[in-house]
Amino acid sequence: MYLADRTWPELAETSEQSLAVVPLGSTEQHGPHLPEGTDHMIAEALAREATDRAGVLCTPPIPIGVSSHHRQFHGTLWVDAPVFRDYVESLSRNLTYHGIDRIVYVNAHGGNVAHLREVGRRLHEDRTAYAVEWMWNESIPDLIDEVFETPGPHGGPKETAMIMHIARELVREDRLEDARDGGVVFDYDAERVHGATTFYDAIENSPNGVFGDQTEATPEIGKRLFEAATDQLVALLEWLEAQPLEDLLPEPHVESRAGKR
Repeated sequence: MYLADRTWPELAETSEQSLAVVPLGSTEQHGPHLPEGTDHMIAEALAREATDRAGVLCTPPIPIGVSSHHRQFHGTLWVDAPVFRDYVESLSRNLTYHGIDRIVYVNAHGGNVAHLREVGRRLHEDRTAYAVEWMWNESIPDLIDEVFETPGPHGGPKETAMIMHIARELVREDRLEDARDGGVVFDYDAERVHGATTFYDAIENSPNGVFGDQTEATPEIGKRLFEAATDQLVALLEWLEAQPLEDLLPEPHVESRAGKR
């Protein structure tokens, strides 16, 4: 149920809802073949499909995230991490005003992960709500390993296939070989020196900002990924709805046993 398409009287009829989904992504470079909106487009498509199936509330997407590590490439937009955290937290507290007490952040951008976890921790600690971050590719790792030789962490065949399924007209399919040949196959170990991670920006590892073999992507694979990830998200929403709220909130302070025998 997409909030932005409903009137307020229609939403008043759903005031018993306790669960909301917030899609988040980024607006940043995804190589020569994918649109800058790749991440937030994937997040919104998954969130809307899953919430329609599960019958829960979906907010409009947050399309700009923590992306300064892509700043050297044209068109990349970002907000500073504290601003992002405060914005998401403020929105989440707004949802609790309307009776929401559990939230799933459907996230499709790696740069947002740590910050969404921090927001969830804040809400959890003061018992305002139970909020968790969910990232689509982490829900189906075995399938991704099955269908791709070199999936790549950014702008690779998994994101390419997903956009081929969601909005194929936005994929520059004549640039897939350019994306592969102008980027690299990412190797985390090769970028560490004596145990230290020595890089900060994507351009330090990839001249065109993307990784993996994009020519492995097809719309058919994208459909499989989309459907499998949606199934996982629906299962998460159904599980979360079924949990007693008190079981999701923090445990009480451990009782002191000082002086007791």
